[in-house]
Amino acid sequence: MMFNNEKAIYLQIADRLCDEILSGTYAEDERIPSVREYAVLLEVNINTTVKSFDQLATAGIIYNRRGLGYFVSKGAREQIMAERKKDFMEQRLPELFRNMRMLNIDIEDVVKAYNDSHKDC
Repeated sequence: MMFNNEKAIYLQIADRLCDEILSGTYAEDERIPSVREYAVLLEVNINTTVKSFDQLATAGIIYNRRGLGYFVSKGAREQIMAERKKDFMEQRLPELFRNMRMLNIDIEDVVKAYNDSHKDC
């Protein structure tokens, strides 16, 4: 995994695991890789991965079954989508609109680009 300097590594790891839940890699009540397995997979310090898992567990995205590992919580996918949608609407969309105004891009241009990007789907 390629990490960027804009965000703490443990948050990027948590985001990756959330992406995997959203994409269906891990379903509700399905076991996810152990902290150690995930640390090896991503080539990061195990303590960094522990911090990621702790954050996700605190948020209710994953839960620990003592002796068995971590599992995806019921409703985790919907929770992640709701949080990301809120972030998009409150943080990213206003910035997008600001850039559109500066570049004189109107909504019709955006709709056309959106529709063009879905032609092959």
